[in-house]
Amino acid sequence: MVEGLSLRLGETIAHQGADAANGLGLTTQVPMREVYWTSGATRTLNLGGNTVELRHAPAWQLVLPGRPAGEVIRAMAWLGRGRAGEAVRQAKNSLKPSDLEEVLAARPHLPTWVAREISALAVNG
Repeated sequence: MVEGLSLRLGETIAHQGADAANGLGLTTQVPMREVYWTSGATRTLNLGGNTVELRHAPAWQLVLPGRPAGEVIRAMAWLGRGRAGEAVRQAKNSLKPSDLEEVLAARPHLPTWVAREISALAVNG
């Protein structure tokens, strides 16, 4: 549904960071509402009896939408500076080598604090 909505609206739409962190096993918190991050304006949509909230997010938080590598980046953003390194180290265990390469390749598009944690993973393995 989100893919179709993204195409129809001409926006990048991706799981919010809490969903990404949960999907990667980095938190047991399960979001109560359907919330997605978008390149468009923040708004609430009613779709077939479901309420979906779209929240505007910076472009770096929307890189690689629908890809495991992008989910790692969104999880890091949601967890914040204090836990970003932990997030990427834990996620490494569940990523395929090609997904890890995508995370590494995304570094130029990310804030320094996120890119630094990803770089440390590449150096320290």
